Amino acid sequence: MRSRYSAFVLGLGDYLVYSWHPDYLGGLNAHDLSHIDTQWDGLDIITSSDGAQDQTGIVEFKAWFQEDGQRRCLHERSQFVRFDGRWVYTNGEIMLPHKRHSR
Repeated sequence: MRSRYSAFVLGLGDYLVYSWHPDYLGGLNAHDLSHIDTQWDGLDIITSSDGAQDQTGIVEFKAWFQEDGQRRCLHERSQFVRFDGRWVYTNGEIMLPHKRHSR
């Protein structure tokens, strides 16, 4: 996960394609992924689950970025699988902030 975050920060589209399962790319390519449109500001790994013998894994993270002069957060639970002997990203679930209900 940290390497994919770094690749997004640096605009390393070839690495992002390499670390993404081809069945889940959805038409994205290295050229498109090389464009740096976001000012990333930090990564926090919340939790991860995988083992040496596992074929699937999950990483929950918060990726911080700047937008309109404010610090914002992408909170995602990402799914990974082993593909050709390496971990690759398949898809993720965006975690929405919990809203407090007034009484």
